[in-house]
Amino acid sequence: MAHRVAGFVTVALLCARSSVLGQFPPGHQGSSNVHLLAHIPLGANKTTSDIELEQELSRPYAYVDRRLVPSGFDIINLKEPSRAYVMYSWRIENPELHQGSGSLSPAYLKSHGRYYFFNGFQFGQSGPDNDLAAIVFDVTGLPDTSKVKEVARVRLPETPGGFHETFSYKHSNGEALVFATSNGGFAYVLDVDKVVAGDPSKGVVGKVFVPETPGALSKNWHDFYAGYDPANQRDVLYAAGGGGYYVFDVTNLAEPKLLTSVTGVAGVNWGHTFTPTPDGRYAVAETEFQYQPLRIFDLKPGLDGTVKNISRPIGAWTANWQDLAHNHEVRWPYVFVSGYEDGLYVFNMMDPTNPYTVGYYDTFDGGHAKGDDRPNSIYTWPIYQGAWGIDVRNVDGLIVISDAMTGFWAFKMDGFDGWNGHQWGVPNVSSAQDWDNGPDGAPKPQKVS
Repeated sequence: MAHRVAGFVTVALLCARSSVLGQFPPGHQGSSNVHLLAHIPLGANKTTSDIELEQELSRPYAYVDRRLVPSGFDIINLKEPSRAYVMYSWRIENPELHQGSGSLSPAYLKSHGRYYFFNGFQFGQSGPDNDLAAIVFDVTGLPDTSKVKEVARVRLPETPGGFHETFSYKHSNGEALVFATSNGGFAYVLDVDKVVAGDPSKGVVGKVFVPETPGALSKNWHDFYAGYDPANQRDVLYAAGGGGYYVFDVTNLAEPKLLTSVTGVAGVNWGHTFTPTPDGRYAVAETEFQYQPLRIFDLKPGLDGTVKNISRPIGAWTANWQDLAHNHEVRWPYVFVSGYEDGLYVFNMMDPTNPYTVGYYDTFDGGHAKGDDRPNSIYTWPIYQGAWGIDVRNVDGLIVISDAMTGFWAFKMDGFDGWNGHQWGVPNVSSAQDWDNGPDGAPKPQKVS
């Protein structure tokens, strides 16, 4: 049941919620095609943030960041999803001195046979680590937790305040990279091998600056997605922040090239999250304000050079017009959403002008708009509660959610037993990286004898 008007989709409240308070009728917490595999409460409200899921069945681990005080992360063992458990926890030393948001941005990488967990932090100015951007752990030895080892701390005194978001990417040049936000009006690009080699500051191999945009709410980036474009044989960065959304060619990390932008959109003066389809034709975009839907843009006119900038969406989707969708993962034609107060939602965008809901499961237990109240802020703080992060394991279709109030969740959806883009006639490109073989269709770097 969905209302479809001029390409915009709003799920009827009665098909999902019994009242504006956000409570489902008994027995109807989720749609019949979405099955709960595991739920692990992780502690006090607001202390759980983002999540990252490894992609190999032989490494069934999810990393859940734990924010505020004490700040750190938990590793969930999903060898048997129905018996998932916290196998390892790490918290920063002297936690009472580390005020601020803390642990926010998990990423994992594999390079030269080693597995790394790259975790971003944001600590306050009054503490000892305001310049600490990330800590890198070698997690190759899992499931033996005694072998988890800290191998590097990334300190960037030129831009104190840490990394709010990170995205790990296997570049076509063979490097295992992390794109990370900063407070300096640009993104850092880090090579994990150089970071762990001794001097983490030498791991910075590039910067991507925020373009000047009239009316922009922010001068910094918020979120990233990087993917390979097989048709044009290039590495592409999709960056949200500034006054909207921007697409860069980052094949040459020393000289990022702006390909197109999505700015001047009605109701949007800041980009939060920006995720393309596997072929790079369409993109799902979020701006972090209550009542705002996820917008869908056709990037082709900008990428073809027909226009310099795109300012109108072709479609949009929301679970509940009173709430806000947060993070999302695209596995064409599905989009998996962590929807704050709405929990897990899945919609189909085979027709980007007419997306529709195909599944849901409510992970949120609180009342509507009962989050932080910051009356002097432009942001809609009361709605920022509930499902925070989401990830999908391509090999078998496992879906995981981190909820700031209720903890860790794992699900399966009927008919989604894994994802490979080639089976859908699109490039096999998603946020899940092939660390051994590189991007889909990417030329492999030549070995120098």
